[in-house]
Amino acid sequence: MFERYEKQINYEKIGRKGQEKLQKSKVLIVGCGALGTVTANNLVRMGIGHVRIVDRDFVELTNLHRQILFDEEDVSEDRPKAKAAEEKLRKINSEIRIEGIVKEVNSRTIEGFIDGMDLIVDCTDNFKTRFLINDVAFKNNLPWIYGGALGTSGMVKVFIPEEKNGCLQCMIPKPPDSGALPTCDTAGVVNTLTGIVGSLESNEALKYLLGRKEEVENDLLFLDLWDNTFKKISQGKKDDCPCCVRKIYTYLEDKKPEATYICGQNSIQINLGHDHMNLEEIQKRLEDKNIPTRRNPFLLSFEAEGVETKLFKDGRAIMKNAKNEEVAKSIYAKYIGY
Repeated sequence: MFERYEKQINYEKIGRKGQEKLQKSKVLIVGCGALGTVTANNLVRMGIGHVRIVDRDFVELTNLHRQILFDEEDVSEDRPKAKAAEEKLRKINSEIRIEGIVKEVNSRTIEGFIDGMDLIVDCTDNFKTRFLINDVAFKNNLPWIYGGALGTSGMVKVFIPEEKNGCLQCMIPKPPDSGALPTCDTAGVVNTLTGIVGSLESNEALKYLLGRKEEVENDLLFLDLWDNTFKKISQGKKDDCPCCVRKIYTYLEDKKPEATYICGQNSIQINLGHDHMNLEEIQKRLEDKNIPTRRNPFLLSFEAEGVETKLFKDGRAIMKNAKNEEVAKSIYAKYIGY
């Protein structure tokens, strides 16, 4: 069992006892894009005993330049990222438990995903989800690792509830307004950056899971690969922080369904809180209207009014080329039904 981990066991700060700790560890990875595929690949190869990956999305051609677990076959078959990653990772390490969950992480679902986990790794592309992770982590006394990447600039930060370096809301009081920050659509992203940021997140996860909390990075680590610059920015706990001091979990308590913009796809996701959608029945209804469809075990695809729609079993729909939320909701209501 330990043979495959021989080289890392030989490292003095891991050893056989450290490897045994890793194999008893459980990690939740939120998001399976560029950072998520790198992190999942690293943790699975390390021998983390249970890796749970949650992602709402499916594989597209534009993902392949940086999302290392996917290939062209995944694109052609509209495979959900979480399931495609699970399939690849099982071939890498069959000795551990790997879960790929095709669901959205939101205020209604996240507490189910953290059940039994030791650590959360943020591999998302939006601040609203990060604030939600921050809430659920501090409410449940779970450490989490923040990672971000855009252009050639990246950031990594570890948040441990019992430590004195605060939480995400101490660092950023509220999520930036929609449209206030550049996205990978407008600013792009270089795959060397996502590889490094994902590996830095994995490395901090490794130190924490080994029980070496004193060696976990407490500062915000900022890097720019174009300039080859690395900076550490110190942060402390704010005395009036709503989350880690006053224990008000605003983002976790907001249970309303919503529409969200998806970075890099010119897409809007509609999530109306449905469950167990009958994709076969909906497919028949659409084809009766002469709307071509494609269906696999996970989702139904169709195009109407110039908008490409991917409908998942849980009622979520990712709608590409929808001009705004109103258009997306209108098409959802017209062709799928509320």
